[in-house]
Amino acid sequence: MMHVFRAVSIVQLGLMAFVLIMVYMHTGAPAQAQSPLFAEENPCYDDGWENKYQMSDLYCIPLQGTPDYRDVNGYAVMRPVMSPFGVDVDRHGYHQYQLEFVIEGLPDPSEIGEYEQYIAWVTTPQFYPVKKLGEVGNGSTVSGEVAFNMFTVFVSAEPAGTHTERKGTLVLRGMSPSSRMEGHDLLQVAPLALMGQDEHTHSMHDESEEPLWTMPPMHPNVSMLPGMMHIKPEVNPYSIPDSVKRSLPDAEQRKRVFLRDGDTFTLRANTVRRQILGYDLAMYGFNKQYPGPLLEVNKGDEVQINFVNEVNLPSAIHWHGLRLNYRHDGVPGLTQELVQPGASHRYVLNFPDPGLYWYHPHFREDIKMDLGLYANILVRSDDPQYFNPVHREEIVVLDDLLLDEKGVVPYGEESSNYMMMGRFGNTFLLNGITDYKLSVKLGEVIRFYLTNTSNTRTYNVSIGEQPMKLVASDVGRFEKEVWVDNVIIATAERYMVEVHFDAPGRIPILNKVQAIHHRKGLFFPEVDTLGFIDVQDVSVENGIPSFKKLRENEEVIKEFASIKAYYNTPVDKELVVKLETENLPAVVQQLMRFDYVYFNPVEWSGTMPMMNWASSGEEIQWVLEDPETGHKNMDIDWAFRVGDRVKIKLTNERDAFHAMQHPIHIHGQRFAVLKRNGVRNENLVWKDTMIVPAGSTAEILLEISNPGKWMMHCHIAEHIDSGMMFVFDVEE
Repeated sequence: MMHVFRAVSIVQLGLMAFVLIMVYMHTGAPAQAQSPLFAEENPCYDDGWENKYQMSDLYCIPLQGTPDYRDVNGYAVMRPVMSPFGVDVDRHGYHQYQLEFVIEGLPDPSEIGEYEQYIAWVTTPQFYPVKKLGEVGNGSTVSGEVAFNMFTVFVSAEPAGTHTERKGTLVLRGMSPSSRMEGHDLLQVAPLALMGQDEHTHSMHDESEEPLWTMPPMHPNVSMLPGMMHIKPEVNPYSIPDSVKRSLPDAEQRKRVFLRDGDTFTLRANTVRRQILGYDLAMYGFNKQYPGPLLEVNKGDEVQINFVNEVNLPSAIHWHGLRLNYRHDGVPGLTQELVQPGASHRYVLNFPDPGLYWYHPHFREDIKMDLGLYANILVRSDDPQYFNPVHREEIVVLDDLLLDEKGVVPYGEESSNYMMMGRFGNTFLLNGITDYKLSVKLGEVIRFYLTNTSNTRTYNVSIGEQPMKLVASDVGRFEKEVWVDNVIIATAERYMVEVHFDAPGRIPILNKVQAIHHRKGLFFPEVDTLGFIDVQDVSVENGIPSFKKLRENEEVIKEFASIKAYYNTPVDKELVVKLETENLPAVVQQLMRFDYVYFNPVEWSGTMPMMNWASSGEEIQWVLEDPETGHKNMDIDWAFRVGDRVKIKLTNERDAFHAMQHPIHIHGQRFAVLKRNGVRNENLVWKDTMIVPAGSTAEILLEISNPGKWMMHCHIAEHIDSGMMFVFDVEE
């Protein structure tokens, strides 16, 4: 036995040494650091790209000379392709980058052979296809765009003329950061990965403990490592009690409610029965509806909402995106006390801005929002020409729900579980149903209002191959309308697109992403059909020829003219996103050492469900930190005055235990996104929620227009519960 223990310990030590070497190799890069190109002033390392809280290796490719050209070196910066959505992926979910090559030491191409130029190329690990990026040389050259999961870039000397494939001498080459991923299966040689492999029971507690956790659903394409079977959340499971489930009313479909200035509306939070995929589920709903009532109001109106809490948990309602009186913002402990079961609270809502908003609880959102407490508010402009003419409008709410063989997978009771990455569902809902269908006539133009209410999931939505006209986001219109193939929408964001249906047939609404298979260290496509649009072979009587035109909104352009003066001004405040952990299971810590070498900019899919499920407030704290003071979360003490314009830089720390995207939401104000990773955003729109991808930076201009005490937080429901929030004061 002693010999076996000693041998296994040596394997474990060897594995740990291997992991540390891999991390060092991928972050230290001592060989490249000797080059002048890798001094502090270069674009991969200066403050325009990153700072001490973020390492550029997620977006920078070191280039090395081939054996005959060792004196040639450089790097390629993976610049963001500026997208109206904050992260750019194509219709199929591939991240897109524009490459900037910075090279030194290239000799005159004629010294190598009968060559006159250097050409940059990119290809996949399968060496197909090979794409020409363009001519490069010594110094800095902005080249073509790349949309591959893993790729290799190389530079060759070529003769004069136009070339579609490399024929000349290879001089430089480098691999994308994603190529560094390692398969987690390597961990199976370690003792910690073997623990629990013979445990086939689904019980996650001792027999004497009640209630029992059961293992969560696994991803259908990614099996679980045996060493994960012994871990469990350190909180108790919670679900709607059986006593509440008896004699529940059936849920109803959403109704539209038109409210006018001075109206009062009663909003009740109920427990209802829902039928989803054959399951008889106890869930929540506003006024027994899924989603809740769609409130339609006019800009400038004021209404009163009498909220009655009829569910078994205390609650409060946040009116997401509205610049209203802060005392009605719906934040427990800040603007009101929790509304206990059976109690009520009155809200007064103001609507100063046209746009699409939504309302949801602001206490244990991970449970109540996930179980159906969400709905939209549509604020109409007083300008009849505010939007383009369309035949009709569709309000579409995206959501996902996590089900197992018993129904809804339980939540954490003392705190959220799924706290590391947020709770991914395995069942997709559009407007609360799994079989969404919309019937349209041939030639119809439809304006879709999209809202993402999922706990954590970011969607990449396309409507078949239909081009979409992007017209507006959270708090208003874009400066310029643009054509898009797909819409990237993080949780809590809203986007408005217009679509012309010009051919009959059935069109799928798709979510297409590139997920990561962590056991193999590879990407794989994930395509989910969210619903269908049936285009009838019956034409509308009146077409809308103006649909083909992209409109420039002159009023919006004028409004943002003074905002653009802040592109190059110093930042006033900074925030850094961090993750602090303690007492994590050893196998989880080992797994994350492998993940550390590469973090996808967006966590598109829940491919690590066991590790995510077992994380709770006992081990996880997501952090917003002010680097100037060192204050974190609720200790941050910012104060402003109405009329201020505050430039804030957000840095999503790459050097985190688990870096991932964060949708940052600011209550009661609006802001414009000026830059992402140092690249200007030339098409501005007012936002209240924005996505900050892993290892990236964003600069926003926050317009301080509304006095009161306002919250700023990540909108992933489980991250809010971990404490990732703070409050800032605004004085008159």
